[in-house]
Amino acid sequence: MSVFSGIWVPLVTPFSNGSIDHAAIRRLVRFYAEARISGLVALATTGEAAALDSQEQLAVLETVLDSAGDLPVVAGLSGNHAGHLREALLRYTALPIAGVQVSAPYYIKPSQQGLIEHFTQLADLSSKPLVIYDIPYRTGATLELATLLTLAAHPQIQAIKDCGGSLAKTVALIADGRLQVLTGEDLNIFNNLCMGGSGAISAAAHVRPDLFVAMADAVAAQQLDHARAIFHQLAPLIQALNAEPNPAPVKAVLANQGWIKNELRSPMTVATPALQARLQDYVA
Repeated sequence: MSVFSGIWVPLVTPFSNGSIDHAAIRRLVRFYAEARISGLVALATTGEAAALDSQEQLAVLETVLDSAGDLPVVAGLSGNHAGHLREALLRYTALPIAGVQVSAPYYIKPSQQGLIEHFTQLADLSSKPLVIYDIPYRTGATLELATLLTLAAHPQIQAIKDCGGSLAKTVALIADGRLQVLTGEDLNIFNNLCMGGSGAISAAAHVRPDLFVAMADAVAAQQLDHARAIFHQLAPLIQALNAEPNPAPVKAVLANQGWIKNELRSPMTVATPALQARLQDYVA
């Protein structure tokens, strides 16, 4: 089975009085490893990577790797300056990461040929596999199916975090079989697994990771009634965690559980009091 399968957690970046809380990172990594998740993504959207400078990004990644042991870690990489992206890629791939999650360049809205060149140039340079992060509502760039199928031919492009919003595209990618299809939309995890997708990179799996792993295990064992029951148990939690911009709801729950402080970097704001009250139902 590919390393890019199962339930992955795109790890939050804990802060304490404005600084990165590395001790809290270590605690979280151990917790998720014990919950039997398949891997971690550091420096993703949920990790507020855009709010970290380059030195902070590298420090977060190094702390996650130092704490993860045998648990695979993927590094998130995003931006729109080709030179800066190449420099960061070389820094990250010098570390023992399992791969690099790369999004389309935001704000620019390149052509499909430009997107092919963007991912291909990074894949050519990388010594580690790439996971395409297809999330047009954040980047402003839509990766068409033909573009993704072209990129799937590259040996270093091995998986996709699918937030593309197109069921038809998801079905086609799973049927094609060359990319491991990991959904990034938490409400799609059950149907992704049932269609033959590889799993999920799930922000909601920060909370009750044991149930997310149990659901994936049940689908793999063809225990679909059991998996479906777990999904419906998780659905209200997933909906609550997506009620306000990520990662504010996730951080609110983790703070109430004592893992981190409820702190985000501007322009992100903490969850509203109303949502925090709603999320109290999910504090173990």
